Amino acid sequence: MAAFGRRFKRIGWLVAGAGAVAALGLWLKPDAAPPDLSDPSLVAAGKTVYAVACAECHGGNLEGEPNWRTPFPDGSLPAPPHDASGHTWHHPDKVLFGITRDGGASVAPKGFPSRMPAFGGQLSEREIWAVLAYIKSTWPPDIRERQESLSRRAR
Repeated sequence: MAAFGRRFKRIGWLVAGAGAVAALGLWLKPDAAPPDLSDPSLVAAGKTVYAVACAECHGGNLEGEPNWRTPFPDGSLPAPPHDASGHTWHHPDKVLFGITRDGGASVAPKGFPSRMPAFGGQLSEREIWAVLAYIKSTWPPDIRERQESLSRRAR
């Protein structure tokens, strides 16, 4: 009888662990599939939203803050560039969406101070996708394809 109890407990932990992984996936996943990020009207809307919500930190030309790889005294990092010189294109769309919606702390290691605020309370999902469409539209074709490949594998 004790073996049955241990097995039942082990199954319970496996089910709980699987549930936690599924919940994390839903949390990181945008609520809706992304719109067509190559749509010119979405790109144009994203450029406008970017200018209002993002350019203050990430620069009007997506250039980021100076010395963006050098931590501040508190350990946080300056805002990185979103142009081809940065690392934005190293991440799949759903990660970029999640960081924008939920803030940098949502994906940062525990204790890492992130200065990236959450915009989920200020921007709609469509506005977040529009900003990402605008950013991606500025990348050269080879980088866009590499990032799209990452996004396809992450779906």
